[in-house]
Amino acid sequence: MRKKIITTIQNSDQYKKKLLTWSQQFDEVVWLDSNDYTQKHGSYDAVLAVEAFTVFQTDYFDAFNQLKEYQTSTNDWIFGYLSYDLKNDVEELSSKNHDNLGFADLFFFQPKKLFFLHGNVLETHYLNMVEDELENDLKTINSIVTQSVVGRSVGVPISEENNIKIKLRIHKDDYFSKVKTLLEHIHRGDIYEANFCQEFYAEDTVINPFETYQKLNAISRPPFATFFKSYGHYLMSASPERYIKKEGLKITSQPIKGTAKRSKNQQEDEALKKMLSEDMKERSENIMIVDLVRNDLSKTAVKGSVNVEELCKVYTFDQVHQMISTVTSQVNENTHPVDIIKTTFPMGSMTGAPKISAMQIIEELEETKRGLYSGAVGYFSPDNDFDFNVVIRSILYNETKKYVSYSVGGAITAKSDPLKEYEECLVKAKAMREVLEG
Repeated sequence: MRKKIITTIQNSDQYKKKLLTWSQQFDEVVWLDSNDYTQKHGSYDAVLAVEAFTVFQTDYFDAFNQLKEYQTSTNDWIFGYLSYDLKNDVEELSSKNHDNLGFADLFFFQPKKLFFLHGNVLETHYLNMVEDELENDLKTINSIVTQSVVGRSVGVPISEENNIKIKLRIHKDDYFSKVKTLLEHIHRGDIYEANFCQEFYAEDTVINPFETYQKLNAISRPPFATFFKSYGHYLMSASPERYIKKEGLKITSQPIKGTAKRSKNQQEDEALKKMLSEDMKERSENIMIVDLVRNDLSKTAVKGSVNVEELCKVYTFDQVHQMISTVTSQVNENTHPVDIIKTTFPMGSMTGAPKISAMQIIEELEETKRGLYSGAVGYFSPDNDFDFNVVIRSILYNETKKYVSYSVGGAITAKSDPLKEYEECLVKAKAMREVLEG
């Protein structure tokens, strides 16, 4: 079904830039980049999927069953996303908030052309119908001279109009009021924790998505970076978080809860990292979500196989320190991969606990439909493996509507201080704002 060629490349960083530049000619693009981040559970350094042979997109109604049919019948690599609002398929919930981005609730495509990078080894997988284009494509890619935007100062906007003005969907006083309402729910015992998100946006704005992604990635260099393009809809993501991965019969989920800013002073930076690792509020947030993830994984796990491999380990990224836990399980051979996704979606790190109550409450308090934000981007392989990130630290763009958006959130618990939560949101939003506004 696919022609596969393995070649050696000289400079993987340079080749990545060439690949991504070459990909911009296509209507459907998924680019996944680990940025050479050392991680135990990684499979590839980078993956590029372009040019759809088949496409499946739908709203939330019966979405997972339809995805199951598409994934089974295609029996090939498929790439795409799951929006947060698929929660309405999993539970009796709704999404009635403001939505100016207009992404489909679910989108996957079967790419004609696939590239996998691992070190200096490049694997190309072309559908047989386009295999005669492979040699010429590789020559074209090699001949590309890339122009990096990395050398530009961060203060140079990448809007064609050079005047992006970011607005807040929820202003500071309203944010405090909404967090106070959440705390009342927590003190009443309705929920233990809620991930409350707010949107920052710009209207009537034209940006260059390709340059925007390059710039965001250059200042963040996260392990789950994504560039997604589909007919005027773009995602430029600097996500540090894996949602869930299946490799063979092993399932791995790595929720993030707990964030601290970085410092250019090494001693101060180490102190901030140590403070995060010892912060009881941050640890309790993380542990609550670990319990939720363990419960979600147990729905498809072989009995007794759910295991916490890492608890509250602090990882360092270019912009922030993050507290990450790793939860694993084993599944039976006959467990359908889509069922594993369905029983764990949306990811607990973006909802709260208990999950359904938290989702109901945050839906009432948030002003914006989350859509792709706090959803997931990734792929299914022909042998039923998969890997998906969590869409956070991301810029979303609707080219037709000239609408740019990024959202940030934080976990609200009984110990939350509204001012500190607000400041944490600004830390998380820093890279996106710098890229867009300069």
